[in-house]
Amino acid sequence: MQLQSREQNQTPSTLDKPDSKTVNSAKIVPVNSNVSPWLTSIFYPLGRRILMPLYFGRLQVTGQDNIPKTGPVILAPTHRSRWDGLTMAYAAGKPVTGRDLRFMVSQDEMKGLQGWFIRRLGGFPVNTKHPGISSIRHSVELLRRGEALVMFPEGNIFRHGDVNPLKPGMARIALQAESNQPGLGLKIVPVSIRYSDPVPQWGSDIDIQIGSALDVAKYCNQSAKKGAQQLTTDLEIALKQVDQKLEVIKEAV
Repeated sequence: MQLQSREQNQTPSTLDKPDSKTVNSAKIVPVNSNVSPWLTSIFYPLGRRILMPLYFGRLQVTGQDNIPKTGPVILAPTHRSRWDGLTMAYAAGKPVTGRDLRFMVSQDEMKGLQGWFIRRLGGFPVNTKHPGISSIRHSVELLRRGEALVMFPEGNIFRHGDVNPLKPGMARIALQAESNQPGLGLKIVPVSIRYSDPVPQWGSDIDIQIGSALDVAKYCNQSAKKGAQQLTTDLEIALKQVDQKLEVIKEAV
């Protein structure tokens, strides 16, 4: 099951402000999501204990203690493969943190049987070409409710190991959530994902490094534009540091 958008499209984390003409001319369709307890009780153990260990080789996760056990958090991983959604569920899902993960998912991935599963595993759709205000509002509402939301700040899938320039959408959503509810305590956790092969295949190794959280409230004491720019810059620096640390760990293995 693919939790992320197609490689040639931008993922939901590239969200910028929705085009005013699009918002005004199109009907705003409410976006909702839920987590099915019975389905996650099957899916998480199946993926963690059977699918991932059987398909991949070494699965190394470091820094899981950096994920807050309570309160709103955005997990911000590098984007290297369509496996990244399942990889995040393995590294930070309910069996590890006690928390169900929410995902912003490309509208194209929400069709048919796959869409049925994704909707019940915490995913919700977004139009990546014309981001709808409802998807942004829903992500903000999830964070205000203290949920754990996975967003990929680089945007597209990049096969090489370097951290790419981040898109501003994540920072804008984070600042909106924190500003609308001062004292919310929203954190953003940088995560580096690396596969031993550019295109993961059977037997590939996975290394995941989870870094220290950034406090979103620190960026609310300036204009929204400057705050988003600074948060995006600092997150990119944090991701690069985590990624470099992971490279050192890999070389030592």
